[in-house]
Amino acid sequence: MIGTRLFPGGSGPWLIAALFFGLTLIGLIVPMIVGVLWSLVNPRAGWFPPNLVPPSLSLDNWRAMFSVPEMGEAAVASFTIAPLVTALCAALALPTGFALGRRAVPFRRAIEFLVLAPIIMPGIVIATGLGSMFIRFGLAHTVLGVILVQTVVVLPFMIRIVTATFEAVPQDLIDAARNLGAGPLSLAWRVLIPLVVPGLFAGGVFTFIGSMEEFVLTFIVGSPHVRTLPVLLFAYLGGRSQIFTYAAVVTIVLLVPTIALLFTAERALKQEYLAAGLGKM
Repeated sequence: MIGTRLFPGGSGPWLIAALFFGLTLIGLIVPMIVGVLWSLVNPRAGWFPPNLVPPSLSLDNWRAMFSVPEMGEAAVASFTIAPLVTALCAALALPTGFALGRRAVPFRRAIEFLVLAPIIMPGIVIATGLGSMFIRFGLAHTVLGVILVQTVVVLPFMIRIVTATFEAVPQDLIDAARNLGAGPLSLAWRVLIPLVVPGLFAGGVFTFIGSMEEFVLTFIVGSPHVRTLPVLLFAYLGGRSQIFTYAAVVTIVLLVPTIALLFTAERALKQEYLAAGLGKM
């Protein structure tokens, strides 16, 4: 009734869809196109106003970036750290999610607030505090230190999703397994974990992407010995001499696996499983 009054003639859904498409076009598609064009700019011709597109395209920027050792080292570091962070978060989130999702835990609200605290606090505050601690324990400027400090920040996403997935598990299935003689280990391995895998996979996607894109913590704790793709990207955009062409190449290298992972997750997970993993059921 309200929608009919606001949008006579049933044009409301079309206007909302057009608005959403326009925002997506402005916020996502256009920047991606500009980034691709910047990565293909011919260094000899450049790209200057009022030209809307580069006057000449070339793969010289890609060749130049992949010829320097920093690019390969940053890519290896990113694609090594992100899976390890994801695996560590999964190992920590499983028991935590089970306790919060299936048990009557005292002070549950306080625990959930503490779990989400790393997301609420500014990253620079966490990085400064943990950085000083890691220096004392000899973990600063190491891959292990970067893995641990990234885990602190991305772990809440994994715990929240796994907890919601445990909450969505029907109690009847658990009772039936116990009535059939399943012990604690058998119940966990054959019933609970298979039912939680979709949520665990959904949480792993967000954890992996969060680790791949993490900059502040990695820069403060890992620099100068540990350099990931976001740190390398900042080196080209944050310095005095901003090299947009090289930054565009690093951005695409960082973006392509993220998009591919999201498409893989969308195809691998059924809609109801993904909704359960995100806490919507």
